[in-house]
Amino acid sequence: MMHEFWVVASFLLTAFVALLHCYILVLEMFLWETPFGRAVFRMSKENAAVTAVLAKNQGLYNGFLAAGLFWSLLSSDPLFQVYLKVFFLSCVLIAGFFGAITAKKEILYYQAVPAAVALAVLYLSLL
Repeated sequence: MMHEFWVVASFLLTAFVALLHCYILVLEMFLWETPFGRAVFRMSKENAAVTAVLAKNQGLYNGFLAAGLFWSLLSSDPLFQVYLKVFFLSCVLIAGFFGAITAKKEILYYQAVPAAVALAVLYLSLL
């Protein structure tokens, strides 16, 4: 019974991280220069304009992470699902640590922590 709980929890947490990265993709690729995007990233209109191309590129990479995480949820091979989850959640975790070190400390909490929790729950689902 507990095993099933951890399997479902792993699925849901991985889906959450994937959806989070879809949200980040939209923010960075499409909303960066809007009042909403500037408020989220605490940027001036001028700074948003100067960094818009870089943000679009970064958003695309977040989309790739989301795509990989969705792939891990849709794969028909359970072992391959685990490999994909470990790889893409680890990428998110590393990106979150890097972002926290180089950009904003808050990135640790909304990117790295969810990925770390999802990885821990994935591990528990394998016991």
